[in-house]
Parts: sequence; C-alpha cells; structure tokens
Amino acid sequence: MKRNIYSKLIKWKMSKRRKPLIVCGARQVGKTYILEEFGKNEYENSIYINFEEKPDMVDFFKNNLSPKELIKNFALYFGKKIRPEKDLIIFDEIQVSNNALNSLKYFCEQAPEYHIVSAGSLIGIKLSKPSSFPVGKVNFLYMYPMTFLEFLDAVDFSNLRKLIQETESFKSYPLPFHNELIQHLKKYYYVGGMPEAVKHFASTENYYEVREIHSEIINSYQLDFAKHASKSDIPKLQIIWNFIPSQLAKENKKFIFSALHKSARAREYENAIQWLQDAGIIYISYQTNTVKLPLKGFVNRNAFKIFVLDVGILGAMIKLNHKIILEGDKLFNEYKGAFVENYIAQQLTAEKQIDLFYWVSSGKKAEIDFLCEIEGDIFPLEAKSGINPKSKSLVSYNNQYNPKTLSRTTLLNLKQDGKICNYPLYSISLFPYLLKSN
Repeated sequence: MKRNIYSKLIKWKMSKRRKPLIVCGARQVGKTYILEEFGKNEYENSIYINFEEKPDMVDFFKNNLSPKELIKNFALYFGKKIRPEKDLIIFDEIQVSNNALNSLKYFCEQAPEYHIVSAGSLIGIKLSKPSSFPVGKVNFLYMYPMTFLEFLDAVDFSNLRKLIQETESFKSYPLPFHNELIQHLKKYYYVGGMPEAVKHFASTENYYEVREIHSEIINSYQLDFAKHASKSDIPKLQIIWNFIPSQLAKENKKFIFSALHKSARAREYENAIQWLQDAGIIYISYQTNTVKLPLKGFVNRNAFKIFVLDVGILGAMIKLNHKIILEGDKLFNEYKGAFVENYIAQQLTAEKQIDLFYWVSSGKKAEIDFLCEIEGDIFPLEAKSGINPKSKSLVSYNNQYNPKTLSRTTLLNLKQDGKICNYPLYSISLFPYLLKSN
C-alpha cells in the first residue's frame, strides 16, 4: 500500500545530513511494512533484525557497540556482505534493546556511510533509559494511521486522490465526483486508517471482519497498558481510554475529570494522559482564549479535548454498526459530530503534523473547533457535521480578530464566499494551502 511517508524516506536517503533514522508511531500503523518496502525498492539488499521476534539478537549489542564489530557480526549471521550506501539495515522493535538504541550514536559518529533505519513504539522509545538514547545523533520520522487520501489509493480510487491533490482554486467539484467522494468518506469513517483494516476492507469489503481487526488492535493497546505503564497508572489508563467516546459524544467535548468520578482531580490523571499521548494513541487539543503567536504560549493546560488516533478505532469503541453507512448522511451527524472532529484532528495531525488547539471566547459563547498555526500564520477552522454552513462562532471570531480568511469544513462542495472558505470534509488536506495560493 502507498504511504505518504515513503517520499520522506527517499529524502532521508538522499539527505546530506542523514543520520540513523528512527520511525516512531503507535502500534499497528504500518512502520515495519513501509521500512521493508523501502529496503526492497531502494537498496540492493537489506537485512532485517526484529528484537522482539528474535530476542537473542540483543546479545550482539551486549559488550561491544563498535559499528565495525556489529557489521562484521551481522554479515556473518546473515551470510551476506553489508555494503555502505548500497544496503539497508533495519532494526525493528528497537525499544526492546537499549544497547541497540544506543548503538545508533556510534553509527552516526563512526560509520555514517551505513544506512540504518529503525522502528519502534513511541512509548517504548520514550521509556528507554536516559543513557541509551542517542540524543542529537538520529533523525526522526513520525508515522500515523492512513489518511483519507491514502485510503483512496488503497481502495483503488487514486483518480479521486489525484483530483483533490490537483485542485488549484475554490471551483466546485462536478457533482458526480462530490457525491462519490462523500460515499468513500463514509466508508473511511467506519474502516479508519489502520493499515491492516484498510487492506482487508480493500480486498473483501467485509465490514464485520474489519471491526474484528479493530477489536484486536484495541486489545493490543490495552495489553500495552500492563506491559509498559506503572502499576499505579494502569487502572487510570483504562478508565480514561474507556471514557473518551462518551466525552466526545457530549455537546461540550472538553475533557471533564469529575465525569470520571466525583472526586477525580487533574493531578491524579495527568501522568496517565501523558502516557496515552506518548504512546501515540490519543491526540490532545488545548484550549486558548487568546489568539497570538505562538499559540502554545497562550493555552490553558487544564482545558483540553482528547481524540482517538483513528476514527475506525473510535467507531469500534462505541460499537458503531456498519449499516449506518447506508442511512444517508446520518453517520456524519451521529455522536453529536464527534466523528467529524476526531476525523479532522486525525487528518491535521497526519497531514500537517501540527499541534492542535481550539478557541473559546472569553464569555464562552463562541468556540472555534481548530486553530492551526502554520508557517507563521493562524488559521481558524470550523468543523461541521452536515450541510448547514451557518456559524455564529465564525462570526464572533471574525468580529474579534478580523482575519484575512475564515475556513470551515462541511459536507458542502468546495466554495469561497467572500472571506469564508468551505472545504469539503474529504478535501481537508487542501487546508489552508489552497486559500494561501489564491
């Protein structure tokens, strides 16, 4: 399956500042697959070491981290010469071996001619011993669930992806394309972007089995709670994880600690929330009442929303039935628009890799779902679940800050009306660059 990160891997290979690479991300987002494809397509040979599948490989790093010695042992073990520039070395599940992680420092300093990529779970790498992390000696790439555009590729509708990517103005799409894209978006809301689920759906269109895959992924995340988290945080992780869908279903999607139980306090759960974020399985959007650069400097750290890493996983958590896909646009309005906001949070994170913020007016009478700080500008974005474009919040924001443009994303077609720009939900990848190019 085509992944957006592949072009970044090519850039890494050709970069003059190339260092050993760590590809981070939550479990099951496709890190291993893409690195193996990269090695197969872009190098003459590759060697693959998975420290979880073959724990004895850790022994190579036990006493000597000299790149020369490690390369000699790898060549002997795999029965092939490992050549600089021409061959790729892949370390998978690198968080299992602190010494292997630390060895990247020495490859950077002593043997930069060797091309080394590694993959690991975010939480495992973050929990590695301080002395084992090669600070300043590695490059990073972050991998997320598949975006809607990647989904279109996977289900063999690359022509529709091309249509979106080649859009250069706010001219509406022809109605047949618009309607077809909405149908694919509904499927994406259910299937989501976890590669195994997408691949299975693309070959079978079996919604029931797709949901089974989601359940297996959710179980693996919950098992990670017990594997990596401290004993005191495990119950809290489970409580927060289970609570996210019901909080998103509320009109006010702000995370309310007292809703967990009456005596709950933020300080009791902040470590658990940080753990979930470090694991890559939630996104956090912080509230700000002040629209100034940088947004991060004006947020209220005690007011935030929590989104799940993938809309398909969110649907599985609330046991959404696939029959809703057939019921007109009901899916977009279900759960008080929670799917729409979660979808936008997921796309913005994967496509733009930006921090998430939302704005609430001082009197709390208006709220903008997303404030995006991109290339030194702040872009407000209202996310609507249907075709009703009216927004008192955009009007309030405009009256207070008078930005050059206002953006919203709805089920309506591409359109610009004065300073208000409407992006169809399926083409949110165009935000905000389309308005910047006009």
